[in-house]
Amino acid sequence: MAKFELKLPKMGESVAEATITSWLKNIGDTIEADEAVLEIATDKVDSEVPSEVEGVLIEKLFNVDDVVQVGQTIAIIETDANVSVDTSAPKAEPVKQAAVEIASVAQVAQTVEAAKTSVAPVVSSEDRFYSPLVRNIAKQEGVTQAELDTLSGTGKEGRVTKNDILAYIENRSSKPVPQETTTPKTEAPKTAPVQSNGVEQPKAAPVVASGDDEIIEMSRMGKLIAHHMVESVQTSAHVQSFIEADVTKIWNWRNKVKDEFQKREGENLTFTPIFMEAVAKAIKQFPMMNISVQGDSIIKKKHINLGMAAALADGNLIVPVIKDADQLNLVGMTKKVNDLANRARLNQLKPDDIQGGTYTVTNVGTFGSIMGTPIINQPQVGILALGAIRKVPAVVETPEGDFIGIRYRMFLSHSYDHRVVNGALGGQFVKAVKDYLEAWDSNREF
Repeated sequence: MAKFELKLPKMGESVAEATITSWLKNIGDTIEADEAVLEIATDKVDSEVPSEVEGVLIEKLFNVDDVVQVGQTIAIIETDANVSVDTSAPKAEPVKQAAVEIASVAQVAQTVEAAKTSVAPVVSSEDRFYSPLVRNIAKQEGVTQAELDTLSGTGKEGRVTKNDILAYIENRSSKPVPQETTTPKTEAPKTAPVQSNGVEQPKAAPVVASGDDEIIEMSRMGKLIAHHMVESVQTSAHVQSFIEADVTKIWNWRNKVKDEFQKREGENLTFTPIFMEAVAKAIKQFPMMNISVQGDSIIKKKHINLGMAAALADGNLIVPVIKDADQLNLVGMTKKVNDLANRARLNQLKPDDIQGGTYTVTNVGTFGSIMGTPIINQPQVGILALGAIRKVPAVVETPEGDFIGIRYRMFLSHSYDHRVVNGALGGQFVKAVKDYLEAWDSNREF
């Protein structure tokens, strides 16, 4: 009998870790080749990890909610096949590695031994996730839940990292340590004060549900989105610019060519790829919209990767990314938009499909809204909302004079980060998108 090490597979260039959300197989279960063994989550994407071999699951090396690095062994499968694996490595390597790091942490700061033994173990809450390593360090050094909940994390999605807790332990020797009380809590809002940009945020007011109210638990994705939105509002100074565009030429052109496009390319031509093409061109014209902020520095992105907000069946939103959007022609853009939208609806996106966005577009017109004020998708500095296309009476200017005509028009709503994007740049950018749309060539070939 041979033993096969099931490792966390590579899920994209920008994905280094994943959280185990559930085990689909138990110890002793028979597993077929390509059968899913467990489910994992990275940011907003849920994925399954299949077995490469047929055999019996004999050991799990991680539990639900543990964070696993890409390439780490997560389970052992016993198989009859002649599988060559390295069994010399200790099975509980992640745990031993954490123990070594915790041992080194013990030398960083001196704490009161009584506090270490009396502190309750730290746990992850609805809004704050702590990795096993951070929890172990907190336990070893006597860091309370109240202390950890007030730390501002520098990791992904505001997560507290090993360096964050080590830095806190180094500096807290001169500060009073908040003590947990055993007094029963009568009014205990779950959300602890969170620091954002050095400013302590007030606790959310407790909400009391009556007997007739229905309490619905937020989904994991819903919690992530809520945290991401609040973090964005606390981080960026949101400002909006609005402009109306006449898209009559695009409306008529699409109606003229959509059947031929479907026949030749096998794709449904929607307005989305046309709008994405215009946004990509505008970003090339105004590259300072394609940036991120890191401390007091600005990172100017080389690639134009457009996020495309897509609605899911459960009502949540996800933002798949069109990589190097400025390099695609209209046919390529259409194929990419349709592919990402279809896989988003079927929950088949890969982790790398939602990584690396530099600017986001959201179509609020899908639900009938004529405009919106979208929240910036961090760490980007701008997001464009596309309003519904409406047939309206409008003034049409011609060399022969002005007249009233029936036109197809829409509002473009541009939210941008006023820390680094001033009103002139924000307005010029959305004006450039409008100009590209209105200058559409009615005789254009696709």
